Amino acid sequence: MSERKIIQKLFPRLTAATFKVTSPKTIQYNCIAWAADDDSKWWWPMLGKYWPEGVPFVETIDAFKQAYGTLGYEECASSRPEAGYQKIVIYADAMGVPTHAARQLEDGKWTSKLGKEWDISHHAPVGVTGIHYGDIAVFMRRLRLLA
Repeated sequence: MSERKIIQKLFPRLTAATFKVTSPKTIQYNCIAWAADDDSKWWWPMLGKYWPEGVPFVETIDAFKQAYGTLGYEECASSRPEAGYQKIVIYADAMGVPTHAARQLEDGKWTSKLGKEWDISHHAPVGVTGIHYGDIAVFMRRLRLLA
């Protein structure tokens, strides 16, 4: 089965027209790191993984918001692009445990790292909601960093 068909089977809200595979598989980093624009390490509050200093070592939305807060992110109301801002979204399961994060690209699309698999770009945050990542828990934004 092709990578595109596997992704569409896992995330039925993604259609051939609404996502694109943008990298090969890698275990170098995960979605939480990728949303933080870090492709050098795996972010998660557990031993042996990276977690920002001073942030509670727990799997809660508040801890993940604090982790991204160390990078200048603050909670915001929506995924709508805002001039001068970069946005992320944190997803959570039905128990409120974080499961995934994605980052908004300059063109308004989103980018996700799918576990140990591929990076994809997708048109909307809702594209990866469902059985694997749950629902959108919170949007955050920070001033866009200059290149």
